[in-house]
Amino acid sequence: MTDAPGASEPLGRTGQPILDRLAFQHLTVAHRRELKLHCYRMMGSLNEAEDLVQDTFLKAWRARPQFDGRGSPRGWLYSIATNSCLNAIKARAAARRILMQPARPPSDGPATGGPVAEIAWLEPYPDTELPDFADAEPGPEARYETREAVQLAFVAAIQLLPARQRAALLLCDVLGWSAAETAQLLGGSTASINSALQRARATLGQRYPEGRPLQRSRPSPEEGLLLERYMRAWQADNLDSLVDLLREDATYHMPPWREWYRGRQAIGAFLETVWSNFAGYRTVATGANGQPAVGVYALSHQDLVWRPHSLHVIEPAGGAIACLTIYVPPLGPQLFAAFGLPPS
Repeated sequence: MTDAPGASEPLGRTGQPILDRLAFQHLTVAHRRELKLHCYRMMGSLNEAEDLVQDTFLKAWRARPQFDGRGSPRGWLYSIATNSCLNAIKARAAARRILMQPARPPSDGPATGGPVAEIAWLEPYPDTELPDFADAEPGPEARYETREAVQLAFVAAIQLLPARQRAALLLCDVLGWSAAETAQLLGGSTASINSALQRARATLGQRYPEGRPLQRSRPSPEEGLLLERYMRAWQADNLDSLVDLLREDATYHMPPWREWYRGRQAIGAFLETVWSNFAGYRTVATGANGQPAVGVYALSHQDLVWRPHSLHVIEPAGGAIACLTIYVPPLGPQLFAAFGLPPS
């Protein structure tokens, strides 16, 4: 990179480029976290989000001569990031990542299928990578609060949308852009964006009551106590205590397995079939998608070695667990490094 302005590069009052090296560096630092989160919402993958935010900054640096300073630098970066994501989605084998197969009913017996590598699974997002919620409040036209729009359930829901509908919904309903601004970014008319939004909202309306996941307030002491009790149940090898923490209508997902379970009794019955597979469990608290999360280490019966086993993401509601997502092997251990969890 060079700071020497090109012949067509717009200059500010000082005769320097509007975005010189220092200004550009400040811009990337200020918006890196929110842009990475935007890419994650689009892609459903932490690794892809990191690659795409890097690609966004590289394209933005090269496109400095086209930025004349009349628009928002933040909006300009979002434009580049969104189009980078749309192009990446076109190029990859799977158009979306999933937490569960939409048409698959809950299982009522042991899981027998095994891990499914050919499905692109939705990945969780470390809380340490989230932007400051206080600094990331959406615009006036947003329909979702910033904290709500990072939840695993929300990201899973928007993965069901076609890519352009997903982009339109994120820009309008999450970031609070107007339909006209979004049309300028994505191409097409304001009417076409409003139509895409209508279809996107209808899809979410079929997926969740009132078109949105469970509402969560800011983390509370009650939520912290629930997490402590959950961790103690694993460490004490007490399945009954764990099941008692579930709501009667709780759901349980375990990527990369297809099977999922609904209801406290069904979840408990399944966990009982696998509970004795290891000699013991240790837990480390973390956070994912603005929700309580736990890294679980398992002690092998064969060599009595502790190894990373699974990453658990908890959706609390009313002092109980409404949804439990456990990323099990081989996917679970692969996520530990991104969450800052020790290797053993």
